Parts: sequence; C-alpha cells; structure tokens
Amino acid sequence: MLKQQTRQKVEQLRQQAVDEADEIVREARRTAKDSQAAARQAAKDTEKARKEAEKHRAEIYTAESRLDDLRTRIVTTDETVMLQQIGIYAYRHPLDDAVAYRARLEAIKAKIKELARSQQAVLGASGWTVNGSARQGTKMIRDYSKLMLRAYNAEADYAVRSMRPHRLTSLVDRLYKSRETIAKLGATMDIRIADAYHDARVEELRLTADFLQRKEEEKQAQREARAREREEATAQRELDREREKLHKEMSHYQSALDRLQAQGDHTAAAEMAAKLAEIEGALDDVEARAANIRTGYVYVISNVGAFGDSMVKIGMTRRLEPLERIYELSGAAVPFRFDVHALIFSKDAVGLETRLHQEFASRRVNQVNSRKEFFRVTPAEVKAVLERSAGEHLVEFNEVAEAIEWRSSKTAGNRAS
Repeated sequence: MLKQQTRQKVEQLRQQAVDEADEIVREARRTAKDSQAAARQAAKDTEKARKEAEKHRAEIYTAESRLDDLRTRIVTTDETVMLQQIGIYAYRHPLDDAVAYRARLEAIKAKIKELARSQQAVLGASGWTVNGSARQGTKMIRDYSKLMLRAYNAEADYAVRSMRPHRLTSLVDRLYKSRETIAKLGATMDIRIADAYHDARVEELRLTADFLQRKEEEKQAQREARAREREEATAQRELDREREKLHKEMSHYQSALDRLQAQGDHTAAAEMAAKLAEIEGALDDVEARAANIRTGYVYVISNVGAFGDSMVKIGMTRRLEPLERIYELSGAAVPFRFDVHALIFSKDAVGLETRLHQEFASRRVNQVNSRKEFFRVTPAEVKAVLERSAGEHLVEFNEVAEAIEWRSSKTAGNRAS
C-alpha cells in the first residue's frame, strides 16, 4: 500500500515537471518570436531613420549650396569641392600681410591641401562593412572621416584666427586635445587625424605666432622711431629758437658796440665787447650741439608712488632744457611726478646712456623692448656706477626721492581713514 502511494506521488511530480518544462519551452518560443518580430521592426525603423537622415542631409546640402551661391562662393572644380567639404576655407590669413612669411605660408597651405586632396589628412579602418556591404562600409568610413576632419579643421582655423603670441602653447594644446577627442570618438572605425596633417597645422600656428610677434615688434619700433623723431624735432626747434635769440642779441650788442666806439667810450665799449664775445661763445655751443647729435643730457629719474623705491628710468634727451622732457614723462600716464636723481650733460650722452643700460642689462624690467628704459635698481646703485663712468660730468646726485605728491597723497589718505 505504501509503495503504491509512493509510486503515485512520484508520477505526479514527474508529470508536474514535464508540464512545467513544456510551459517554459512554449514561453521561450513566444519570447523568441516576439524578439524576432521586434528585431525585424527595429531593422525597419533603423532603415527608415537612415533614409530620413539621408533626406535631411540632402536638404541641408541643398540649402548650403544655395547659401554659397548667394554669397558668390561658387566652386568650379571637384578638388575645391572636396576641400570645402572637409572644412578648408579660403579666409584672410594673418600671414598674408607679411612678405617675408608669404612663401613659407603658401608652402604650408599647399602641404595641408595636398594631404587633404590625397586623402592622407584623416585615416580610417579598411574592410568595414554595413549590412554585409563593403561598399556601404567604405561610404560610411568616408562620410565620418569628412565629418571628423571638418571638426578638426574648424578648431585649427579658430586657433589661427584667435592667435596671440602668448597663447601659442595653449592653442597648440587645444588642437592636440581636439585631435585626441576625434580619435576617441572614431575609435570604433579607427578614424584619426594623420600625424603629418596635424604637424602641418601646428607649424601653421607657430608661423602665425612668430609673424604676429614680429609685426608687433615692428609696430613698436615704428612708434618709438616716431617718438624719437618728435623728440629730435623738439630739440631742434629749441636749438633754432636759441640760435635766433642769440643772433638777435649779437646784432643788438654789435650795434651798441659800434655806437660806443664811435662816441669814444672805450670803457663801455670794452664791456660791450666782452658781452658780445660771451654771446658768440654761446652761439658756438648751440651750433656744436646742433651738429653733434650725441650731445645732450642723461637723466636718472624715479617714481616711488608708481613703481616703488627700487626702480629707476635711465634716459637721454638733447633738449636745451632737459627738465621739460621729464615734465612730459610725468604726464597723465603716471599717477605722480617723476623725481630727478641726476642730470648729466655730456658731449657723448648717447655713449653714457648705453654704458648705464649695459651695466644694468640683467635687471631691465622689459627684457624684450630695449626702448623701455626702466631698471630694477636703487638710485644709490646708479650713483655708484656714475661715479665710475661719468667722472667729472657728475655734478650732483640725489639718492632720496622727494616724492612730494605721493607722500602728500599718502598723508591725506591716512587722515581720511
């Protein structure tokens, strides 16, 4: 009896397991059928989306073509079409204005175009297939390569247009990161910017930076040349006015001398002759200074309120009144007047100024522009050098700057607080 019950129980369990297995198989078949149907629908949706994308791309291409026509950017050759498709546009390059750079720029641009024309600017996988079609795979690689190269060229063009010499390193790094990003995005199809193409575009950036730097230096040199011309013209006008004044005085005293001699007043005539000789000596000095452009005053000045007590300006002027030049330097560009530590007259003021500049060359504030005559030295250090090089010309040197305006402003500020 017990054995029979056990057999019945086993049979029930076996039948239950069979039923459950049949249900699992039926469910798996239903799931597989649904998955196949979903896959077929997804494939249809994908194909539909692809066709829609192709349609939109065609519409965009048509619109862009019309816009190009309106802007008179008409492309007449297949080569130019290909270059424009990948983002190489003909825009006004900064280097075009420099004759010395034209040949090098054209060579770089020609190399960039040749790499793009020969399809060596961007690399991609070979043997790629789409839905089993190698032709569609090749087209996909080509289209994505154009898209990636266009993005890279847009970044390179931006770098050229926004280039400033001090930004060269950051812009080259930015272009390199753009290249890395493109390589990551195109990793599936092994799409990447070729080394030769990237190197050519980096060289273009470096040439642009060099050109802009030299162009700025040329502009600065022209500004300084104009400033020197204005200074020379001012000095020449002063000399001309002094010469005219002395000639008038000489004529006046000569007439007076002639009258005194005619009157027989020999004592007064002798005094007048001495005065006349003094005027003639002054006139000779003026003529000598006008003839010798190296004659003038070397000045050492500072501006404690603007630059602190450890910076001086060492310059030279040919003016008869050198303080007028210093008053001009104390204009609106600085908050306080310059203080004069020394004014040294020399027949070779140019040489004296040059020796002082050379002595403190390593402490020049602006190491790029030699016409910026500021040095990080104290007045006492300049005095020590002047005592060696200026010799008898050094009459007086004030080591401590009065800085009257700055000290008064400081006092007023303390009272207000």
